[in-house]
Parts: sequence; C-alpha cells; structure tokens
Amino acid sequence: MIELRHLRTLSALHETGSISLAAQRVHLTQSALSHQIKALQEHYQLALIQRTGHAVQLTEAGKRLVKLAERVLGEVQSAERDLAKIALQAAGSLRIVLECHTCFDWLMPIMNDFRQHWPEVELDLVSGFHSDPVMLLRQNTADVVIGSENKPQQGIVHFPLFRFEILAVLAPGHVLADKRVLEATDFSRDMLITYPVPEERIDLIRQVLMPAGIGWQRRTTELTVAILQLVASRRGIAALPGWGIKNYLDYEYVVARRIGSGGLWSDLYLSVREEDASLRYLQDFLETIGQVCFARLDGIKPLGKKRKEKKREAEKTTGGSFEKRQ
Repeated sequence: MIELRHLRTLSALHETGSISLAAQRVHLTQSALSHQIKALQEHYQLALIQRTGHAVQLTEAGKRLVKLAERVLGEVQSAERDLAKIALQAAGSLRIVLECHTCFDWLMPIMNDFRQHWPEVELDLVSGFHSDPVMLLRQNTADVVIGSENKPQQGIVHFPLFRFEILAVLAPGHVLADKRVLEATDFSRDMLITYPVPEERIDLIRQVLMPAGIGWQRRTTELTVAILQLVASRRGIAALPGWGIKNYLDYEYVVARRIGSGGLWSDLYLSVREEDASLRYLQDFLETIGQVCFARLDGIKPLGKKRKEKKREAEKTTGGSFEKRQ
C-alpha cells in the first residue's frame, strides 16, 4: 500500500509542520495531499497526523513511517546515483555562478554533501560579479546559475529553489532602528547601497519604492562585506537576504528590520542549459539544495504556484516527473 510518494509526503509534513507548506514541497494541492494521508490512515486503521489550528503534528504511527522514509528515500537516491555512474553519466562539471556572488556561506554545506556523493564531478564557483549571469551558460563558461532570473529563455531551464525574505540593514543606533517595520517612505532619507545590478532587478526598488513613487539615491559595490561596512559606518542603508547577513546580525555589526508588514520576499532559481537539465548528478545537486536548505536555513519557504509552473516546464525538457525526483 505505501509508496514512495507517501513517504515523501510524510517527510514534508514532518519538516514543515503544515499541510499547505508540505503540499508545496511535494507539488500537490492541499486536497490531494490530504487525500493521500486519509487513504493511508484508512489502510492502516491508525491516525498519522494531528491538527492544531493550521499546524500539523505526526502521531506515533506517523513518526514511525517518517523513520522508514528517511531510510528508504535515502537508499533510493543512493541507488539512482549509482545507476547514473554505471551508465557513465557521472563525469562532468558544475561551475556555479551566484547572482549574489559573495553570499555563498549557505551553499558550502550543499557543496560538501554533493562532493561526497559525486567525487567524479568537478565542482567550482565562478568568481566575480556578472551583470548577465545566464549569458555565461550560453557561452559555456558556467554550468549552473543561482539567482532570481526565471524569465523563459530558449535553451535555458529554470528550476525553483525557495522563497526568502529581504531585510532592511541598518547601523546600530540608526534612527530607523527603533521601528520594527520599515515602509517605503523610510528609504527616501538615506543613501541606498546595492550591488551594481540594473535597478529593475533590485526587489526593493521594483516592488516597494517605484510603486510608492519614492525617489532614492544609490551607491553600488560588488562585495557584501563592503555593503555591510558602509552601512555600519552610517553611509547608507541596504536591503539584503536574511540568510546572507545572519553572521553579521549575530555579532551585532548591523541590525535588520522587516520591510512592509508582510515582508519583502524574493524567489531563488537554479538555471541550467536545456541539454543538461536531465543529467543525474545535476538533479542530485538540485535535490541536495532542497534537503539542506530547508533543514538549515531559517525563514525560507517553498515557491508554491510559481514552482508548479516551472515544474511543468522542467518536465517538458527532461521528459519525466520532476515531483518524482524530489
């Protein structure tokens, strides 16, 4: 009765504690996920989950199946990895470009896990700032781009990773630090310090300042640490990913505040050449990102509807079910 899809669903429920978030993780509707759980509970004549408001907790029976999932799904992934190596798909390279190229701390555990599974694959970071990182895929000087780009492009596939919050970054003692939430008008007072990317690619400008008709002054620098140093020196304020500034917040080098009552959110994608999208080691890299990030990074979310749209695009390219590879 129990299938791999059931184990993936139970693992997602265990990790997220939410029907809606778990459904997004495994690319199902909430009703389809609930139907899966209901069918399992009827088969085993046992409750697997308990609902408390919007939260979900696993029962003792549910936790037992999650332990099974941890073993079985891990073995399946390992076996598929070995089959790919037997089929001589192991040799290759993953030259990675990061849009936020100096915010790579979150990627290191992923690269370490991947190296253990695929020692045959050359893994490297492409250094430097690139105004059009996807172009590096076309030029064959990179194999993977991780960034916000998800516009349909011929020959390029964008896999959704996760949604993350962008926070306003201020010097300790800044007058705005007394506010819990910053609004658009708050950004008109200080120099805005950003990476040297086109303004239409900066979420704060595109989603907050422009719609509110707020003007801004802008100064750019390529390095995250340089942005933070300028902020700490009261040269301006910035808006950066929460996971990219955690260490600086922990040391109270800067402070961070939410932008808007619901927060300012951005989506992260992994982009590859279409002909590489079905490579098993690249799929494994994608799966490793999901496993490690949702286990270790605070405040990230599945992408929901946008992720489903990209799933369909990826399935057309790879000829298989993206859901089955998660």
